[in-house]
Amino acid sequence: MKAPLSLPPLLWGLASAPSAAAQGSPGSSGEAALFLLLLPVGAQAVSLGRAMTSVEGSEGAFWNPAGLAGVDRNLFVVFRGEQVAGTATAASGLFARPGIGTAGVSYLFLDVGDQDLTDGAGNVLGTVSVRNHLGVVSGAARLATRLSIGVSFKVVQFRLSCRGSSCPDQGTTATTYAFDAGLQASPLDRLRLGAMVAHVGPNLQVRNAEQADPLPARVRVAASYDVVHLFTDRDDFRGSVEVEVQDRLRNLGVPSLYLGTEFTAGTTDALSIRAGYVLSDLRDRVEGSDPEDGARVGLGIQYDRVGMSIAKSLAVSTLTGETEPVHVTLSIGL
Repeated sequence: MKAPLSLPPLLWGLASAPSAAAQGSPGSSGEAALFLLLLPVGAQAVSLGRAMTSVEGSEGAFWNPAGLAGVDRNLFVVFRGEQVAGTATAASGLFARPGIGTAGVSYLFLDVGDQDLTDGAGNVLGTVSVRNHLGVVSGAARLATRLSIGVSFKVVQFRLSCRGSSCPDQGTTATTYAFDAGLQASPLDRLRLGAMVAHVGPNLQVRNAEQADPLPARVRVAASYDVVHLFTDRDDFRGSVEVEVQDRLRNLGVPSLYLGTEFTAGTTDALSIRAGYVLSDLRDRVEGSDPEDGARVGLGIQYDRVGMSIAKSLAVSTLTGETEPVHVTLSIGL
């Protein structure tokens, strides 16, 4: 696809692979596969404002893989979220072995949708479909009582197809791979620290090597502190505050701040209330896309082996003038 063809900048910037220079689109950050960075997966992650690097649990497959070490039984997890750039559906199968660790296989499908493809005169040439696929294989283990590590290997694919008799070509498919690696440590009983590198891998090449774009590699550091146990020693009440900083791995100096809090009542059967806030740097966004700054809220329910979480971003989209629909996560213990 070439410059005169008219596609919304959001398709190129948020969800597609090619850069503006390579494809002639009006907006891009010069990084590929930005859906990895800007479109969060999981209701817990959304409600905690993406402050997930120091958090244990099943959503670690899409965040810090070290968090999977906290999964204590086999789980099947389904994620669903309506994003400003399309509909995201994901699933994870997690296999936990006490004393050994947790392995996981996950898949994410982002359907950006269909758009009419037009020439400079506004004539419709065809219909363009944009799809993104992400496959993840994860592993995590506790090296000691207070230290966990985890790694994820990811296959990233961008696929653009064109349907119509006047399409200039039939589209393109680009595939690359990436790694996440992280750790979590608890130097104190109420304090958990986390650190990781995310989306590290070869450039995503769509047309040729000269037009390949780097993945949005990031470094993240975080801390989570249990504030409820400052006031009570009851095990059936828990509550933490998470603070996380993210920056570009290749070009430090563009930090984003993520804040989250979660309060839980109960153990086997439990209710969790969550809230978060995102403060991102303007340079860390795609021109024409939504600012991600703003509050998030969420709720989690665990009943025996079944868990469900819902979350909603309260940030108003500059494209639609509305907030995003809810995100839902359902987990079943096996």
